[in-house]
Amino acid sequence: MFDALQGLNPVLQALIATLFTWGVTALGAASVYVIRNYNQKIMDALLGFAAGVMIAASYWSLLAPGIELAEQQGVPGWIPAAVGFLLGAVAMRGIDAVLPHLHLGASREEAEGIPTTWRRSILLVLAITLHNIPEGLAVGVSFGAVGEIESATFAAASALALGIGLQNFPEGIAVAMPLRREEMNRNRAFLYGQASGVVEPIAAVFGALAVLTFRPMLPYALSFAAGAMIFVVVEELIPESHRSGNGDIATMGTIAGFTVMMVLDVALG
Repeated sequence: MFDALQGLNPVLQALIATLFTWGVTALGAASVYVIRNYNQKIMDALLGFAAGVMIAASYWSLLAPGIELAEQQGVPGWIPAAVGFLLGAVAMRGIDAVLPHLHLGASREEAEGIPTTWRRSILLVLAITLHNIPEGLAVGVSFGAVGEIESATFAAASALALGIGLQNFPEGIAVAMPLRREEMNRNRAFLYGQASGVVEPIAAVFGALAVLTFRPMLPYALSFAAGAMIFVVVEELIPESHRSGNGDIATMGTIAGFTVMMVLDVALG
């Protein structure tokens, strides 16, 4: 799918790949034009699937290559892995504490971040936008790492972008459908839903530029993206998928997502 990108500058590769992942978010948001009501059990399974994809990607696409590169540089692999992972989680916690947002299924009174009078719809979009920052960063760092280590191949970066794209589909639905249910017209619900993905190309370009400019920081950057992704999984995706009492279904969705991303990364990478 991404073969046409080979030979391009890694920053441009990352940008195009995340325009694809943003497009899949928009495709999910477009469900408002064809679906009246979504099944909550299916939605929770899909959110679990997204969590599984992100967990698998955090290891096979980010932590493992980062450890390998650090050891090639003569640094104990666990040092950048631990430092970067912790910094990624702490950075996301800082954004989570400041950015006003509202988790799916939560009441307006449960909004997190700095108190604001912003509408519920804006807060829902910002919650998914928060999910997408580490996803875009991960894709950008992966393309920036191509050629630096044996396991960081173009195919591996493409597999990560494909996996992120797959799990963006339910996220687009998760924003747009609740907005439609709150009597927002279809066009606005779609626009709000797809808008949550716009941050991915921005984060991807930043990640690719950062590692190309400061190559010694690449092991830390890979681990940073992993820590940020795991924070989102534990803080938001898993709790949201269990909120409606469909824990078993959501858990099996997580297992399925993990398996799919693992196969993509190992088979294609």
